[in-house]
Amino acid sequence: MRFITRELITYTAASAASLAVDVGVLTLLVSKGGWQYLPAAITSFVAGGVFLYFLSTAFVFRFRRISNRVIELPVFLALGLIGLVVNTLVIFAAVETLHVHYLLAKGAAAGCTFALNYVLRRNLMFSRVPGALTRIAAAEPRDA
Repeated sequence: MRFITRELITYTAASAASLAVDVGVLTLLVSKGGWQYLPAAITSFVAGGVFLYFLSTAFVFRFRRISNRVIELPVFLALGLIGLVVNTLVIFAAVETLHVHYLLAKGAAAGCTFALNYVLRRNLMFSRVPGALTRIAAAEPRDA
């Protein structure tokens, strides 16, 4: 239990740093780049996700199910797509329906996606229990 608590605390810190990258990119794209808020939110979410991947693999998760590092980042980001869908829907609903500022909507979206992404990534990528992802991702490319 102690290990999971430490892992959750470090994942929370890494997610907070990733959120800072996400919100920073979002703010720059909308306020300085003239982007519409939804494409900017998607782009910034991916930037934050890549940053979180590097923090997660360096500081958060001790165990890795996927031994092939070439596909580990794409799998990490693919799992994040579920969070991206939730993120986008919450921001859209908050801005278009509730008429809140896009940054307030982003805060609500971040809260909705945090737990979802942690559970998915930990259980499917970073735990000792082997699963289908392990067998698929461990396969090496075949020689031609």
